[in-house]
Amino acid sequence: MALNQASGEDGTRLARHDIAAGAVAQVLLLALLAGTVGLGPAGRLTGLVFAVGTWVLLTRALRRARPGPFGPANRVTLARATLVGGVAALVADSLDGPPRVTPLAALAGVALVLDAVDGLVARRTGTVSELGARFDMEVDAFLILVLSVYVSARLGAWVLLIGLMRYGFVAAARALPWLNAPLTPSTARKAVAAFQGVALLAAATSLPRPLALPLILLALTTLTWSFGRDIHTLHRTRPRSAPPLPGPLPRESAPVG
Repeated sequence: MALNQASGEDGTRLARHDIAAGAVAQVLLLALLAGTVGLGPAGRLTGLVFAVGTWVLLTRALRRARPGPFGPANRVTLARATLVGGVAALVADSLDGPPRVTPLAALAGVALVLDAVDGLVARRTGTVSELGARFDMEVDAFLILVLSVYVSARLGAWVLLIGLMRYGFVAAARALPWLNAPLTPSTARKAVAAFQGVALLAAATSLPRPLALPLILLALTTLTWSFGRDIHTLHRTRPRSAPPLPGPLPRESAPVG
């Protein structure tokens, strides 16, 4: 038992080193963007906040889960998170300056491709974990949010519904605990989630508005359908409260013994 505990502590220590390395990589990426495309103060601040936030949240999650070594799949997800931090910085910079479409599309495109890699690596190496799955999901959700912010500047604020839908679901689950129940794996759910990133990235680049508008409408429609289907399933299978036990009979109705 002592040997297992020592091994777990060593794994946790290595995982912390991986997380710290990810924060350093984020700072280096921001410096590279600042030196090449001229990242402004808003972009640099956004990227730094993202780096610190990722480091803090992962460290806290690691302390609670104590999963041992971070693993190759989580390292791929951490690399994706670094790229997403760069995308967030570029989007923040574009809100009060010219958009930098090429670097944004390059970073977001690689992050979307790597989304298919970390899960494959986790399965191939036998390192699937609850922490890794949650980390992957949060990185995906934030990338979709950031891209929806960028596209909303072109197509309208309604595009933000795509990025905010998942966070609205999480907020609703705090009031309705049955929404936290696990769902069975779904190929349709995965396909819809992947389509959001592809559609938003296409609309963020040089896709003409007459094509971008119906594409994003389709993305929002399929995402609404996917969430609606899952909510219906969770509501249908939610635990039913037991009927109240009968109280004492009224005095005049009590059986005479």
